[in-house]
This record gives sequence, structure tokens and C-alpha cells, in this order.
Amino acid sequence: MIISASRRTDIPAFYSDWFMNRLKDGYILTRNPMNHSQISKILLTPEAVDCIAFWTKDPKNIMDKLPVIDDLGYQYYFQFTLTPYNREIELFLRNKEEIINTFIELSGKIGKNKVLWRYDPIILNKDLTIEYHLEHFQYLCSKLSGFTRICNISFVDIYSKLSKSVKNNLLREITQEEMINLTSGFAKIGNSFGIELRACCESERVDLSAYGVRQASCIDKAVIEEICGCSLEVKGDMNQRAGCGCIQSTDIGGYNTCKNGCIYCYANYSYQAVENNCRKHNPKAAILIGEVGNEEKIVEKKMSSCKKLL
Repeated sequence: MIISASRRTDIPAFYSDWFMNRLKDGYILTRNPMNHSQISKILLTPEAVDCIAFWTKDPKNIMDKLPVIDDLGYQYYFQFTLTPYNREIELFLRNKEEIINTFIELSGKIGKNKVLWRYDPIILNKDLTIEYHLEHFQYLCSKLSGFTRICNISFVDIYSKLSKSVKNNLLREITQEEMINLTSGFAKIGNSFGIELRACCESERVDLSAYGVRQASCIDKAVIEEICGCSLEVKGDMNQRAGCGCIQSTDIGGYNTCKNGCIYCYANYSYQAVENNCRKHNPKAAILIGEVGNEEKIVEKKMSSCKKLL
């Protein structure tokens, strides 16, 4: 079983104490985001969990816990999102130079093969131009060269709930020509610094293969097999967007719980919803938000290792 921690929220940044308690207890409870009353119990033992994929914009709060995760016998890697946006776009993140230093420190601790960089999403507006992105991507590559091997990119999706940001001219649709110009420029820059560029879920919108950019897989079979030192028997994840190259994983996060405050976020409906949920968080609880009622039914999911036996 691959644990995704998490597409829905930033567990390393905000819920690392809760996560560590879950590892020590050996299980977690999660609610189905489409059916609030459906609760699953998922075993988190090292025997069942082949690898943990951490998604984060700032892993500072989990850094001191990594030796404990190692001692418990878990394998893991990080999808580390690092973009050049200011607090108009990403409201509550630390200073980006500090986060760059954290990226470098993390890579030094666990190895560059376990830290995948996400330059995601790419946003264009009157200030965030193609030239802006090329300049800042080159700067980030110069800082991260030697500390990561792969950079996954994607272009912003304009969801209906982002209409306010569109109205305020912070977000807009990106044309195919703009996608190609940015991708070709990024690929050249990345190659010059030894960083392979991949594109996440863009094959439906534009063909980028001519620029040496292949499909990204955030829950990446090859990366996980390298980390685990064995082959995996696992299928593709059919629950993701078209063009996604991820393998199956079990996500343990929850929507409306991330406090990074990014205006492009698909996982939060409103700041008020996030605040309301965060007040219900108990780091000692088995579930991320709230409590399980006495009348609610818990079903244990039958999960097991995906390691291929020889």
C-alpha cells in the first residue's frame, strides 16, 4: 500500500504531530470526502505500508521527526512544491529563501532521489509573465541543482470557485502557445542544471513530448521501487484526472484543512471552512478532523503490501 499524505492538505506543515501519533498507533481513520458518514480504518504498520508520499510546501515542522519515521521502519519521499509567488498568491507561506534552504536541508538529510520538486501550478497574469517565470525558474534551478533530480510542472486549472481571483486578474487561462513557450524554455534550463522536467496531467491540453518533457507521476512507481529496493505490483490510479501517471495510493488527508492560503487551491472551499475545521483538530485523535460518533460505523479497509514476491 502506498500512503498519500496528502493531495488534500499539507500534513508535514500543519499536522505532523497527529501523523506521528497515527504511525505509533499503527492505524488511521479517514472519512470518505464524498460521503461524510463513511469512515474507514486503515492500517499503517510498516508491513502494510510500502512507501509514504508526502506532499508539502514547507516540511520544516516534520524535519525533526524523520529519524523517528526511519526508526519505525517506513520508507518515504517528498513532493515539495516550491514556486516564486509572493503572498498575494500564496498568503501564509514563509519567506521563499527560507523555504529554499529547507529544501536543501531536507535533500541533504534524506537524499535527492527522495525530494521531487513541484513548480506547480504555473500562473500567468500581468505581473507573472513568461519572462518572469523563465527568470525565476532559472534562479530556483541554480539553487536546487544537486538537491533534486526531477521537477514536475503543471498549468493552473481555472475552477469555478476561483472566479474571484479571475475577476481580480490574479488568474487567467493559459494558451497552448504559452504552455509550449514556457515548457520548452523550462526544459532547456532544467537540463543545464541536471534537473529533468516532467509535466503533470497536461497531455489532454497540449503535447509537450517534442521538447523532451514526459508525463509526470507524482505517486511514481519507478521512484518508489528505487526507494524500496524492490518491484511493486500495482495498477494505475483511475480516480485521478485524465493524463495522470500516478499509481494507486490511499490518501489520508481531508479537504478544507490546509492553512497555506494559496488562491489557486482546489482542496479548500473557503478560509472560513478551513478555520472551522482546524478548531476541530485533535493531534491525539485517530481522525484528522473532529471525532467519530458512537453511532457511526467504521469499516476496516483490507490493505496489504504491493511488493512483488520473487
